Amino acid sequence: MKKRLLLACLGLELIYLYAGPGQIADLVATAAAGDLSDHAASAEVNFASDILVDLQESLGEIDWSQVWTPNQGSPGTLVAILDTGIDRDHEDLVGRVVAEVNLGDSPVVNDLHGHGTHIAGIIAANTGNSIGIAGVAPESLIMNVKVTDDRGRCDAAAIADGIVWAVDRGANILSISLRLSEPSQELEEAVAYAWNHGALIIAAAGNEGGSLPQYPAYYPECIAVTATREDGSRAPLANHGDWVDVAAPGYQVYSTLPDNEYGYKTGTSQATAHVAGLAALLYGIAIDGDGYGWVNDEVRAAIEASCVQAAGGGMGKGLVSPVEAVTLLKSESNLPPQPIPLESGSECWFSVKIKGYSN
Repeated sequence: MKKRLLLACLGLELIYLYAGPGQIADLVATAAAGDLSDHAASAEVNFASDILVDLQESLGEIDWSQVWTPNQGSPGTLVAILDTGIDRDHEDLVGRVVAEVNLGDSPVVNDLHGHGTHIAGIIAANTGNSIGIAGVAPESLIMNVKVTDDRGRCDAAAIADGIVWAVDRGANILSISLRLSEPSQELEEAVAYAWNHGALIIAAAGNEGGSLPQYPAYYPECIAVTATREDGSRAPLANHGDWVDVAAPGYQVYSTLPDNEYGYKTGTSQATAHVAGLAALLYGIAIDGDGYGWVNDEVRAAIEASCVQAAGGGMGKGLVSPVEAVTLLKSESNLPPQPIPLESGSECWFSVKIKGYSN
């Protein structure tokens, strides 16, 4: 079982680390990231207008439509997707990607694999635009943090570098649909750094069908996510165990693919994206109840405490419930104690800026 630790602040003196051909290329696909009015939904937006939304059965499995409103969530919540890259020009992702970096063993930052673009669509596909699909958190903005080669392979150093890069540029949520079978001190320190600077890491449990810990999901600061089928049972090959925190839909999930394509994928990667999207929605309504300067602990507590019982063991607290999570955050008295408080007396304040957007 995960150990709950008191974590000391690592401080801002940690230097940015770049691996291999890593190059920074901040970008704005449509509007400047500082002009969030171009990303805000209008009162007339209706996700039902997205012509492929009926294929997104995973949204129905978590009753997403009951919590989504045009102004739900916080416009500008930054979700860093550490993956195989993202096709930022996809018709349903235009305007969502505001910063990117290539830290993997690939000559390009774009997604030549398909996995990262699929994850991005689940989290933040444009909604109510009469094309494609609906994102779980369509008001969020995306950081494309490519940490793999073009076959989807990566190492602990690249993931750790990506975490630090994203956090130092204001990421609120890190979606890591990658897994390593061995622990890494560098990766563990990067995860702690992220938590102590207000970021929430959502990580995939893996698809080996076993119960052995996978990393970074196993680290206590991460929400480790396994996958469910449409009936709420554990998805085929989804890892499980007492180190897993929650479950989310991950079977035959429909989302974006490179070159304006769409398609189905199955796995804890897709489940992780659903939880990352939920976290992005919750960031917009969470209040810093304990006064330490961040809301990552409140958001995490709401996600975990609001889960419903899942069919089968090894799936942590159960299937995530957006409706119950929103209810918890809107009723401060119902919010449970936070599982991973900062060490008493530590202070971790920072200010970053991406093309006019400050956090």
